[in-house]
Amino acid sequence: MGVVRNAHERVVEASAADVGELLDRLSGPDDPLFPTPAWPAMTFDGPLAVGAAGGHGPVRYAVAEYEPGRRVRFAFTEVTGGTGSAGGFHEISIEPLGERRCRVRHVMELEPRGVERLLWPTVVRPVHDTMVEEVLDNVERAAAGGCARPVRWSRRVRLLNALGWDRPETVAVPEAARLLRGSLERPAYQDAYRVRLLPGLPRDPRAWAPMLRDTFPVLGCEGGELLLRVDVAGLTARASILVDEEFVTLSTFARPDTRRGRLYWGVVRFGHPVMARLMLRRTHRALALAAPSAGDRALTRCPVGRDSLPVV
Repeated sequence: MGVVRNAHERVVEASAADVGELLDRLSGPDDPLFPTPAWPAMTFDGPLAVGAAGGHGPVRYAVAEYEPGRRVRFAFTEVTGGTGSAGGFHEISIEPLGERRCRVRHVMELEPRGVERLLWPTVVRPVHDTMVEEVLDNVERAAAGGCARPVRWSRRVRLLNALGWDRPETVAVPEAARLLRGSLERPAYQDAYRVRLLPGLPRDPRAWAPMLRDTFPVLGCEGGELLLRVDVAGLTARASILVDEEFVTLSTFARPDTRRGRLYWGVVRFGHPVMARLMLRRTHRALALAAPSAGDRALTRCPVGRDSLPVV
């Protein structure tokens, strides 16, 4: 397999200047274009500028060329975690077509090597094509006020998205989980798992409560933390959902108080870590897929141009 060239473009009913303003916010905290939280966010080690290094998910690249409001080119440094291509680029450019019309183009070139030759047609290209079309959808939403025909995910893309979703990591119970720490004396068991909070995900811990499935009594909610009573016969237990600037953390305190509780917990504790991580991961993905697109979020924050839609 030689050099792969992949191109997408779309004519947008908005001025090049307005679309250029959106381009300049790429990878920023209010990025209106990159399709997160459904996909990993584009992040760099500094503002969008030549030399900034970063990427999205396992794909690593750096800003090689940047013409504010017109074009940005990213040079690949790693693809698929360093097992495939090194070299090549992808870029986004804006071409004026009149006072209120422009063409937005995304071009990628790379030379697959090693395992990348197999991954490109089966895994990378379906996801790449979908993500780029979602970027163009967001350009239309944010600059023109709506997208008439947004891209639809194929079954393969849905499966790849689910398989590649971030898995919770095991951490210590956060110091910021103050409601949990003050809720139970001498817990016999404690654990905590967290996932990264992507742009567009809810910051209210109450929005994450459905991960526990059953309706448990709420004991308190403050400081970004929701505390629930999850007692079972003979077992006193508390669950904390903490949302901070970077992570969502699910923590548990448990204390068997009776013989029955000790027997119950002696069996359940082995499956608890698996179930806690599974519930957190499923809820994280479900909320991400249900979240408004980056383009829609941009409309509610700051409309672009004089003829943009009003804030709603």
